[in-house]
Amino acid sequence: MADALSLRSAGLPAALRELCQKLRAAGHRGWLVGGCVRDSLRAQLCGPSEPGSWHAKDWDLATDATPQQVMRVFRRVITTGVEHGTVTVLLQGMQVEVTTLRTETGYADGRRPDQVDFVSSIEEDLARRDFTVNAIAFEPHSEALIDPFAGLTDLRQRTLRAVGDPALRFAEDGLRVLRAARFIATLEFQLDPGTASAIRPSLDSYRQVSAERIRDEWNKALRAREPSRAFSVMQAHGLLEITAPELAALATRNAGAEDSLTRAQRRADRCAPQVELRLGALLRELDADPARAAQLADELLTRLRYSNAERKAVGRMLRFRELPIEPAPGDAELRRWLRDVGPDIYPDLCALGRADLLAREASSASGELDARLALLERFERRASAELERKSPLALSDLALDGKKLMAQLGLRPGPHLGKLLAALLDQVIEQPELNTPERLLEAARRLQPADTAEPADGRAPRS
Repeated sequence: MADALSLRSAGLPAALRELCQKLRAAGHRGWLVGGCVRDSLRAQLCGPSEPGSWHAKDWDLATDATPQQVMRVFRRVITTGVEHGTVTVLLQGMQVEVTTLRTETGYADGRRPDQVDFVSSIEEDLARRDFTVNAIAFEPHSEALIDPFAGLTDLRQRTLRAVGDPALRFAEDGLRVLRAARFIATLEFQLDPGTASAIRPSLDSYRQVSAERIRDEWNKALRAREPSRAFSVMQAHGLLEITAPELAALATRNAGAEDSLTRAQRRADRCAPQVELRLGALLRELDADPARAAQLADELLTRLRYSNAERKAVGRMLRFRELPIEPAPGDAELRRWLRDVGPDIYPDLCALGRADLLAREASSASGELDARLALLERFERRASAELERKSPLALSDLALDGKKLMAQLGLRPGPHLGKLLAALLDQVIEQPELNTPERLLEAARRLQPADTAEPADGRAPRS
């Protein structure tokens, strides 16, 4: 199988083939590089992909043409990063980043090169890349694979290894140590020992990386089949202590026969690959108190520039993390729980509860896990049934709104009206059959104290 690794131009999108042909007609060469080459070759090693086929999310092309020469060949070009040799060519509905072959020197800010020099050798260009599996190029015209750093061997051996001296690669861009952790999860590779040993000495560069770039790498890792692979690398080599010390601290807390961080990572692995859900799984036990755990999580996610919506979702998961499954709640109690947590998030809470039980499997007594899972499944079925029946859970579900209530009882707007509606909702949650206009009006008359009524004519209420 190893000798069968190959790529074919025929499988490329027509726009890419045309792009390469036009460059060649103008006297230039082009090579596909990076993730599109890596992922297509990896698909042949890991799955049913046929030799020569392509599996790519996006396409990057390297060329010996300068940006100005590229712009002379193509009519529609966006000057994405022309100062560093990159333009985006728009062709047949595709957007393709085209970057001039280059070398880079000096990284004062730990991210951007101080100097970029254009070169004509693809091998020189590949030498500046981070990992060997990302330093393989494919030339569509000759269908040749250019692999000066044995990236194909590392693909076959499922090893992530830096190009050249790992300390130099990591010093060039502080994010690369985090990318190493992320690739360990997304590619499901092992980290080369020499590359691993260069991570801790490179943490000063990592400290310069922006929160937004770190967040983006976290998100990619969280969507992997087993995000624990990435977070284990972060913990082992000091990245987590810099980025999320409150999460790293879980490694010092015992959770039975293991530490709380190990359990948190296993809990994340057992969730669906959704960012907010897996963040909830990782951060679930930042504190024994759910409200405090939610607060700590919000502070961390704020630092990492997560959106308000993402932070709110994770916070709700942590505040309501304890599911009322034992003893089983009554019907009214279940409806109140759904009202409090929000019907939109209850599936995530159940998913987190299930992941937490499965993460504790090793320390659970024989039969205990199955019993708890059965209770959770019964609870989830009952909650789903309540939602399918469209049981009233919010003021908007009441059959009588505030305007009609004011008209019928001669009330003015004010806090008393909100309190009255809330009291009606509480009665309807207890007895859903009360949710008709007639019965709600009758209940409102009983609930409205005479000394708080505000008649529409403005006169004082009668004593």
